[in-house]
Amino acid sequence: MVDTDCPGSDKAARKGELGKLMAEAPAAESGPESGLLVLANAGRPGQLRRAHKARALGYIDKNAPPQRLLDGIRHVAKQERFIDDSLGYGFLKAAEIPLTERELGVLSLAADGASIAEIARTLHLSNGTIRNYLAAITRKTGARNRVDAIRISRCEGWV
Repeated sequence: MVDTDCPGSDKAARKGELGKLMAEAPAAESGPESGLLVLANAGRPGQLRRAHKARALGYIDKNAPPQRLLDGIRHVAKQERFIDDSLGYGFLKAAEIPLTERELGVLSLAADGASIAEIARTLHLSNGTIRNYLAAITRKTGARNRVDAIRISRCEGWV
């Protein structure tokens, strides 16, 4: 089970560690596997999107009653998909994220305070390519600048 608001869980999801964890899990055909159950907030669609990319099997609203959590655990334990009804709107919003995965990666590094040169070295890209990504991010989010794009993306739960 993963709580998307716990310190470190969001960074792990952004860095692909959550996806690696799921990729290393044995296939359902080869026997029982431990599915991923995510505690999420409908107001943070970016977290839902990342959890979906990590092949989470169950999604529970953080404000759901304890019985809902138990239902989710039971379904995921039986390898059944479980989605809390209250997260439906969050999934619709997650489908509207205007940024690509690469742009989200660049933006998350920028949000962590990395310079253009540091982002370029981390992603093995040129400084000019990173500037182009940041310009596209600013345009797609309707932001005035990089700092505004980071603020908008954090409010929306994208990074």
